[in-house]
Amino acid sequence: MTSSHTDCHFCLQSLRGRKYALREENAYCVPCYDSLYANPCEECKQPIQCNSKDLAYKGRHWHEGCFRCAKCSRSLVEKPFAAKDEVLLCTECYSDEYSSKCFHCQKTIMPGSRKMEFKGSSWHESCFVCQYCRQPLGTKPLITKDNENYCVPCFEKQFAHHCYACKKVITSGGVTYHDHPWHKECFVCAVCKTQLSRQRFISKDEYPYCVDCFSKLYAKKCAACKEPITALGGAKYISFEELQWHRECFNCAKCSVSLVGQEFLTQQDDILCHKCGSA
Repeated sequence: MTSSHTDCHFCLQSLRGRKYALREENAYCVPCYDSLYANPCEECKQPIQCNSKDLAYKGRHWHEGCFRCAKCSRSLVEKPFAAKDEVLLCTECYSDEYSSKCFHCQKTIMPGSRKMEFKGSSWHESCFVCQYCRQPLGTKPLITKDNENYCVPCFEKQFAHHCYACKKVITSGGVTYHDHPWHKECFVCAVCKTQLSRQRFISKDEYPYCVDCFSKLYAKKCAACKEPITALGGAKYISFEELQWHRECFNCAKCSVSLVGQEFLTQQDDILCHKCGSA
């Protein structure tokens, strides 16, 4: 600006025909204004004179020509930029340096774009999809296998085991029997339906039975005590013709001496030691 009638507010010299600057309604010659009020440039440290454009950001000032990306030196005037540790960067350099990389495509997730995070990794929203049906997962329940994400229906269709009894998906745990998967609650005795996942059982014709039911249905009866012979736990039994005995029940019917490993005689359904049988 030029004036023909005012004086510099600081040095009192006439401003007639000279450029001057106004501050709080006071006029200053250019040298006085620059020495009193010019901001130092963050880049070159020189004062930003009143005839230069002063670009300010968070209380700091730059010459227009000094307002550049700290990494690639491109001008940031009228362009989007970001600050990191008080250093100005264009959005491209900031993204390359600090932004997350997509776990799927390995490209930068640009600032302002939606980012999905799962198990410490980041994805573009468009990359965070089911590996099988390619539909976006968003915040839906998902299952991970071999570093790939699947929606629950696709995972069940592709990988989940189906219970041999009820045919429904086994989502966790389960029991394997005869190479077939079972829910624990479905793995039951074929007769009384008692759960067998944590108790001893006996198999017959590919079906599991609890010990009691199997004994009642299939175990041979001891000729002496009439109780089932299950042979569980390593128990031994004696068999003669069509009769069976528990080892501890294989005794002489008269004197009760054990006949295991001894000669014996039969009398109808009884067994006798040689002495009792000869009497």
